[in-house]
Formats: sequence, structure tokens, C-alpha cells
Amino acid sequence: LIFFEGPDNAGFRLVDMPGYGYASAPKAKVASWTALIHKFLQGRSNLARVYALIDARHGLKEVDLDVLNTLDKSAVSYQVVLTKADQVKPSELDQRVSATAAALAKHPAAFPEVLVTSARTGAGMPELRAAMVRLLGERSR
Repeated sequence: LIFFEGPDNAGFRLVDMPGYGYASAPKAKVASWTALIHKFLQGRSNLARVYALIDARHGLKEVDLDVLNTLDKSAVSYQVVLTKADQVKPSELDQRVSATAAALAKHPAAFPEVLVTSARTGAGMPELRAAMVRLLGERSR
């Protein structure tokens, strides 16, 4: 887990949980990381929101659903962000967003809006930043 502190007095911290499902590492190490992530998320209802980054080329996988179920059980709000959108045909991306939204409707802690981003083109990044700023504003009230 990698912790990033926000600016002084901003009152937030970002925690990066890289590679729980797709890391280029031995299976035992990935399993260890995945267990650590589940343990970190359990009982963390004080988290404002978890942004689950999901590769748009593949959509939700079983390992992702396991993490989302842990978040549901822990009553931790989360939002799915489909990444690498530039690598998916627009019609396929639309289908992936719809399928993801439909899957999330069955998860009680899921925020219903699916965000779509591309680090390469910058698409969707302003929307993701705006969502985070709105959330921080809501939490400070």
C-alpha cells in the first residue's frame, strides 16, 4: 500500500493499492497483496470513497468483484473508474460502461456513476478530479 498525504490542512490521504489482480509478480506475492488489501478495507467505514480502477479492455473480473464485495460488507462507498479507455473501440466502451453500471446496481456500497478515463489522452481526468473535489467538499460540511 502506498500512502499519499494531501496538502497541509486539506484533510485527505490517498492510498494506492496497486496490482491486486494484474501485477507482474509471482502468484504467491499477488495473493499476499490481495489479502493485505482486503484486510486494509475491512472495517474502514471512515473512508470517504474508494476509487476502483478497472481496465476498460477487460471490465470487471472475479478478483475485482471480490474487492467490491469486501467494500460492500464493510459499508465503504466506492466508485468504479474504467481506465485505458483510449484502447477500446467506442461502441465496445459504451457496452462496457453499461455492463459495469448494471453490475454495480447489485452492490449496496457502489456509487452508481461509472467514470471513464485515459491517462494517455487525458480523457475523463477532469471529471475524476471534479468528483474527488466534490466528495471532499461534502465531507468537510
